[in-house]
Amino acid sequence: MTPPTQTGSGSSGPAQAGPAQTGSVQIDNVYIAPVAGPEIRSGYIRIEGDRITGVGPMAEAPATPAATRIDGTGCLATPGLVNTHHHLYQWASQGLAQDATLFEWLTTLYPVWAAMDAEVVRGAASAGLGHLALSGCTTSSDHHYVFPKGRGDLFAAEIEAARELGIRFHPARGSMDRGESQGGLPPDVVVEKLDEILAATAEAVDAYHDPSFSSKLRIAVAPCSPFSVSGELMTEAAALARDRGVRLHTHLAETLDEEEHCREQFGMRPVEYMEKLGWLGPDVWFAHAVHLSDADIGKFAATGTGSAHCPSSNGRLGAGIARVSEMLRLGANVGLGVDGSASSELTTLSGEMRQALLFQRAVHGPGALTARQALELATLGGARNLGRQDELGTLEAGKLADIALWRVDEPFAAAVTDPVCRLVFATRQPPLARLLVGGETVVEDDELRTVAHDATGRAGAAAHRRLTRLAEERGITAAKEIHS
Repeated sequence: MTPPTQTGSGSSGPAQAGPAQTGSVQIDNVYIAPVAGPEIRSGYIRIEGDRITGVGPMAEAPATPAATRIDGTGCLATPGLVNTHHHLYQWASQGLAQDATLFEWLTTLYPVWAAMDAEVVRGAASAGLGHLALSGCTTSSDHHYVFPKGRGDLFAAEIEAARELGIRFHPARGSMDRGESQGGLPPDVVVEKLDEILAATAEAVDAYHDPSFSSKLRIAVAPCSPFSVSGELMTEAAALARDRGVRLHTHLAETLDEEEHCREQFGMRPVEYMEKLGWLGPDVWFAHAVHLSDADIGKFAATGTGSAHCPSSNGRLGAGIARVSEMLRLGANVGLGVDGSASSELTTLSGEMRQALLFQRAVHGPGALTARQALELATLGGARNLGRQDELGTLEAGKLADIALWRVDEPFAAAVTDPVCRLVFATRQPPLARLLVGGETVVEDDELRTVAHDATGRAGAAAHRRLTRLAEERGITAAKEIHS
């Protein structure tokens, strides 16, 4: 089948990252799954600048002779997908500790990550974010929590990679201050001091956070986990974030090992500990939330606390299956995350919709999660986690024009007449005909357009080689030996 074509006054060449465009764009003849509201079999989406200004049936499409037209025949339009948990630097350490539990995996890789520098992070982030864009992702968070001294500005490196690609980015300034000598899991060499963390986090928020409606860059505050940070850091970080009006993020309830650690160290379960520290609320989202009690889920729902479901990573590490269908039924918000590339190798965000659906059905039966619920997790659920539900996550007039166009009419998929089923159930992602971020093309015909496609992928491989060499220079056994 032929790809969507452009006609009219607009250019058909690659769109470049940068300021939002000022012209008009109209996508015609497209199946629309807006997430909010009924689906439209053959409709239009009108874009002015970086906003959607109209969505409806083709019969009601306005006359737009001056607009750039995109023929969406044979395509499904969905909101751009929103990734709410990642560790981009881990692109450089994929394939290691393949058969380990979470704690085994972490203790194996902490010394390797301690060798990273800004060049490693930049290459890893470029490849990781490019890979996400190719899977329909228009907005991604990232949780970076390892900051070895004297290795350059790691946080700035990933921000620059996102800016160059042109997707929306929500980096979370992570931290660890509780090393092995204080009862924590990480080695002391990768932790920071409390005052250094708070100062660096405040500096990151002040330097980069853009709260505007059209923002492509917002910062969150993100101490790493209950087993790697002190209670004082958690409370001070929450106070800092709320003073500056930014969101809070951390890992929570990922494994039974973590629950045992919290009981031994703090005398309570992980969610109880977070509640004690003031870490429940509508400005908080947790990664994983696998091991929750009924009471925990009730607290999430009552307080507006969100979670990022990462099914592939949880499966890879044998962590368990989050109670997503029950969380949704009780009104707790859930988004999706691909998690760090080193615990979820080459995972696509589109693929996590299928994984989420299958995991819930494997436990609770075929009615546990529908294809459209899975799509909502990946779009509006993610937008809610990031506090951007008024701007992102649905295809509606007034929202930002972050749109994925999936080609669902290819010959071997033609027997599946439900486009959303084709997207969510299939083992192979439909071709990505177009990915728009604020109306600007980032991906076209499965190829990155704002950056050099192949060079971006190779940057991730170069980051892996560099990290391996830097680790080995420190006497750390790296990629060649660590396989289990």
